[in-house]
Amino acid sequence: MLLTATILAPLVGALACLVVPRRAANAVRLVALLASLVAFGLTVAVALRFDTGQAGFQLGQSADWVRSLGIRWSVGVDGISLPLVLLTTVLTPLAVLGAWRPSRAEATGDNGVPGSAAEGAAVRSRGYVALMLVLESALLGVFTSRDLFLFYVFWEAVLIPAYFLIGVWGGERRVAAAVKFFLYTLFGGLLMLVSILGLYYLQRRTGAAPSFDYEAIRAVPKDPAVQRWLFVGLFAAFAVKTPLFPFHTWLPDAYDAAPATTTVLLAGVMSKMGAYGFIRLALPLTPEGAHWARPVVITLAVVSIVYAALVAVRQERFKRLVAYSSVSHMGFIVLGIFALTLQGVQGGVFYMVAHGLIIGGLFFMVGMLSDRLPGRRIDDLGGLQQVVPRMAGVMLVLTLASVALPGLVGFVGEFLVLLGAFQASALAAVVAVLGVILSAVYLLWAYQRMWQGELGSDRFRAVPDLSGREWAVLVPLIAAIIVLGMAPKPLLDRVEPAARQVVEQSASASPAAQATP
Repeated sequence: MLLTATILAPLVGALACLVVPRRAANAVRLVALLASLVAFGLTVAVALRFDTGQAGFQLGQSADWVRSLGIRWSVGVDGISLPLVLLTTVLTPLAVLGAWRPSRAEATGDNGVPGSAAEGAAVRSRGYVALMLVLESALLGVFTSRDLFLFYVFWEAVLIPAYFLIGVWGGERRVAAAVKFFLYTLFGGLLMLVSILGLYYLQRRTGAAPSFDYEAIRAVPKDPAVQRWLFVGLFAAFAVKTPLFPFHTWLPDAYDAAPATTTVLLAGVMSKMGAYGFIRLALPLTPEGAHWARPVVITLAVVSIVYAALVAVRQERFKRLVAYSSVSHMGFIVLGIFALTLQGVQGGVFYMVAHGLIIGGLFFMVGMLSDRLPGRRIDDLGGLQQVVPRMAGVMLVLTLASVALPGLVGFVGEFLVLLGAFQASALAAVVAVLGVILSAVYLLWAYQRMWQGELGSDRFRAVPDLSGREWAVLVPLIAAIIVLGMAPKPLLDRVEPAARQVVEQSASASPAAQATP
């Protein structure tokens, strides 16, 4: 029951938030924080009971839901899903804590920045924190589902709270950004549903009892031509959610419009749904289709890396720069997955965790900086380390982790991805390195303009440094970034058996393997 309880705990907390009187803002936040911490504690219990050497699903629970159609409540974790479950339950309480104190925009009213009053009001709304918990439950459901129909239900359930978190409490152009996000992801999800129904139809044709069970459908023989069409439907959903170029255009608008604490969950966790879908569904269920599309996907991943990095260099606002940085780094993850090597897949999973920690920290810093100096462009700032040295130090660690400095978590994932990609395509790996160089350019250049040099304005001298609450948000992230960067082995050991299984299953379906007598 541990996994089921983990999924339901935030949902129960969301319902409790709605029962708390509207004026009791601190009580609402306390309930939300406790619910998210309960989910984290349950996840830790799952991790402690997890058998590191086993490749398949563990700690599962299964029960009939719609027996006539073979739909079941079936959940479990393996070495690929467990790190993402942990990432989700780590970032959510930090996001709730990050929204604890009213921002300066809320305290002073509309300060002339479009949407700032709406974003400031978000932190005191019980609907806002309740939707954050609903989003957490849906994300946990995606990462633990072993039934394809249940997977689809949770996949689409993520869309509902995310839409309202952006569209109701976001900043300027929040409605347009929310609608664009909704349409892109809904269309991709519907194509995925077509592929799931196609897989279900193939399972029914075997004469066995109807089932959406992951293992049962994976074992069904599938014609290579049919697999290609099925892969296209799955690819549409996962490429949009990741996102890959050219399906990425919703992301900068959504991340820019959403409140900072919402963006932490969108960028830190929700973006991993697409990459997870590639590993969990696309590769094992349509392996020959994946091999057929592999050159195209690798090309799109490399284009995403370089294109988004080039666009990030030209950004005037730091939040939008970080949004494009996220697109570029997610391209590395997809590149590692479709290298179809052990190092590539293992590195892709590790990089998902690394990216979640780093991008979450960066967006937290964006929100804290926006609270102090709302509406400022990068070039409007400068010399901030003179007045907020602690904030500058934390930003430096996050920046160095994002550019993959050895000893920090970003280096491990990026190194493994490039190592695995080089074995699959030396050209793709070499071009991807350009993205590494560009990330150092735009992030270090932005850091220099924002934090070093002459103070941008004498009014900046009144800007306060990090508060105790903000330290409570940032310290766990910085600690994880350093510890996993220095000692990645415990996480890699848990990922390796499941990653090896994915690679072996994919290799058995490759054209080279089939041509071997």
